[in-house]
Amino acid sequence: MSDRLSVLKTYKLYVGGKFPRSESGRVYEVTDPKGNWLANAPLSSRKDARDAVVAARKAFGGWSNATAYLRGQILYRVAEMLEGRRDQFVREVADAEGLSKSKAAAVIDATVDRWVWYAGWTDKVAQVVGGANPVAGPFFNLSTPEPTGVVAIVAPQESSFLGLVSVLAPVIATGNTAVVIASEKAPLPALSLGEVLATSDVPGGVVNVLSGRTAELAAPLAAHQDVNAIDLAGADAALAKELEIAAADNLKRVLRPQPVDYAATPGTDRLTAFLETKTVWHPTGSLGAAGSSY
Repeated sequence: MSDRLSVLKTYKLYVGGKFPRSESGRVYEVTDPKGNWLANAPLSSRKDARDAVVAARKAFGGWSNATAYLRGQILYRVAEMLEGRRDQFVREVADAEGLSKSKAAAVIDATVDRWVWYAGWTDKVAQVVGGANPVAGPFFNLSTPEPTGVVAIVAPQESSFLGLVSVLAPVIATGNTAVVIASEKAPLPALSLGEVLATSDVPGGVVNVLSGRTAELAAPLAAHQDVNAIDLAGADAALAKELEIAAADNLKRVLRPQPVDYAATPGTDRLTAFLETKTVWHPTGSLGAAGSSY
């Protein structure tokens, strides 16, 4: 018989590159599908949500101005770190979603592959959605995608990790910063993801992870004047309608909830959902005395 005490993990929020407890001091019990206790997770407050937006806004300038190639390298590093902590995430996803270890392992493999997928897209999406436009006149007319800004994400409720990564990775791959509300009933994989992000060269504030009551946290984020867009992937129909109304106050981009098979190969829809298009006109000028243009 071992005489050691169990060292239970203390789950914390991930905000601004740090791991604070909720400012409210509240926690709530997280259980598996059979009702067995797993851990106490922070019960975030509206103040935590506001702090996360401040951190995301502060990080936006540096992250959006980083080269697409660098963002791809950093995202690939996240995949490397997830691979290294595979056993931990297999256990957490199995407990969170009531899966067998083999099925949970398949979910983690798919999640790591999803990170690699989006890491590869960072320096390619501009070629897909941007380009040179033909115009009537001696001008270059170039359209390029730019990130929308701070994006609030209501993470999927049932797919606690693969679904989370499927909605988060494309947001940050394109230069946005994110405030994520983890699955209310299964937040532990998302909170552990914060530990991976903190050691993966992702600048603090680029991703901020909150746990708690989805409706309580989503409402202030949808109404926040410094949030530019919101993904309602994990909101039910009633909550989504309320959040859309609140988001209209400062004309946020809204990605409405829709049935998604997160195990399927993703397209580019989520990559382009939170991009703006900047179009630049520039005179072609002329070459030589003959006035030939280029």
